[in-house]
Amino acid sequence: MSVKTYHGSCQCGAVRFEAEIDLSEGTGKCNCTSCRKRRWWSASVKPEAFRALQGEETMVPNRMGTAMFCPGCGVTPFGRVAKAEWNDGESVSINVACLDDAPPDELIAAPVTYYDGLNDNWWAVPSETRHL
Repeated sequence: MSVKTYHGSCQCGAVRFEAEIDLSEGTGKCNCTSCRKRRWWSASVKPEAFRALQGEETMVPNRMGTAMFCPGCGVTPFGRVAKAEWNDGESVSINVACLDDAPPDELIAAPVTYYDGLNDNWWAVPSETRHL
C-alpha cells in the first residue's frame, strides 16, 4: 500500500473528514477501558494530512475528557493528539472503522500494533489481544 486519501464519517454522517493515510505503516489497538469499550482502532497522521470537512465543532467530550464524539450518534471518528513526551509531535488519530472508502482487503492487510494501556505498560503487547 501507499499513501491514499480516505474519506470518513461518524455513523449518522454529521461529522466528516478526509485524510492521507498509509495503512501499511500500521494501525493500533489498545486494551485500556476507553479504547476497548469504544472498539477504538487507530491510524495516526500528522495534522497537515487531515482535513475536518464537517461537524468537528459539534463534537463533544466524553465525561472523562478522553475522547470527542458526535452528539447525534455517539461515534468517535477521530481525535486530535497534542505534542507530548511520548510522541513525535501533534497528530490526528483516525478511527479506522470510520473510513467509508477503505476496502476490506486494505483493512485486513493493515498491520496492527497492540498496546497494554490497561496496565499503563504502553510499550508492551498485552498478554491477550484476540478480543481487541
